[in-house]
Amino acid sequence: MEEKGAAPIDSQQLLEHLAQVEDVAEEILTDKQKLIDLNHHWNQTREAMRVLQKDKSDNKQWVCMGNMFIKMEKKSTSRLIEKDFDQTAQEIAKTRTELKPKLSHIRDLEHKEGIKGFHLQPLSKTEIAAINELI
Repeated sequence: MEEKGAAPIDSQQLLEHLAQVEDVAEEILTDKQKLIDLNHHWNQTREAMRVLQKDKSDNKQWVCMGNMFIKMEKKSTSRLIEKDFDQTAQEIAKTRTELKPKLSHIRDLEHKEGIKGFHLQPLSKTEIAAINELI
């Protein structure tokens, strides 16, 4: 029995809508898993940097690259790990930035209200300096 004033539900439109929600939800889950994997890699890289910092010797270090181990100078190893650390941090930030519109889109598809404060950005150094001058 249909409600008065409600438009009749077209099963084809309903299926298309549900498929669209499912596609966006799948993208969100994929991005979340990617973030988990990137954070795990970031932590491993951070641990490797810390081990190199603690090591006071100037000996060459064994580094695993793909399927092989290579013996490299400590400075080269350190630069390589720092570069990997920075690239992973950038990829994490990029993935998080791309995830926000997808989350907003799925809430729109589900006819839910947007999350308040979801798009807040931290103050920049110049903005903080300006506030400190005022205080």
